[in-house]
Amino acid sequence: MALKLKGVEFEYVEEDLKNKSPGLLKYNPIQKKVPLLLHNGKPIVESLVILEYIDETWPGPAILPSHPYDRAMARFWAKFLDEKCWPAMRRACMSTGEEQEKANEEANEVVMFLENELIGKKFFGGDTIGLVDITANFIAHWHRFFEEFSEIMQPPLITKDKFPNLCEWVNDYTNCSFVKENLPQKDKLAQLFMGRIQAAKAAAQ
Repeated sequence: MALKLKGVEFEYVEEDLKNKSPGLLKYNPIQKKVPLLLHNGKPIVESLVILEYIDETWPGPAILPSHPYDRAMARFWAKFLDEKCWPAMRRACMSTGEEQEKANEEANEVVMFLENELIGKKFFGGDTIGLVDITANFIAHWHRFFEEFSEIMQPPLITKDKFPNLCEWVNDYTNCSFVKENLPQKDKLAQLFMGRIQAAKAAAQ
């Protein structure tokens, strides 16, 4: 999304993490994971590091704000999404029974912070898409998925009644032209999610 926002041409390569390619092992031998940005033969790893690198390397719409305080807050919320929100939402999706009930409560608590941060804003950075919005990609992706395949998870984690600001953000974000063109296919997302749900339930038995 960041490269598209900047108008940078690039080659996108998917990686099978169960059968890691020689290229991934060569360019990220420490973590052996994605995402990985290869620029001029040099690897950059870690999502938030990559986003800042893209912003500093290419001209175009700014991903981080110009004011130091605003930049610090953007980094804070991006880290919050990466380290707190994503793990909590993942646990809520993958757990079952009493564990799922507790996980849902924890996820609701962290998501409410995002809901409140969006009061009076179109995007997390204000009127334009920035670092926090791109970091929150996963919320937009999964929200779209659950709307269509709601029978998989009842009740849905994010609803308009409970999180109206966040749902409005999802709508505004996913309807941006460069975002809409690059959202993952729903059927592919469904296949991936169902596989993980079945594996999690099998492991819990």
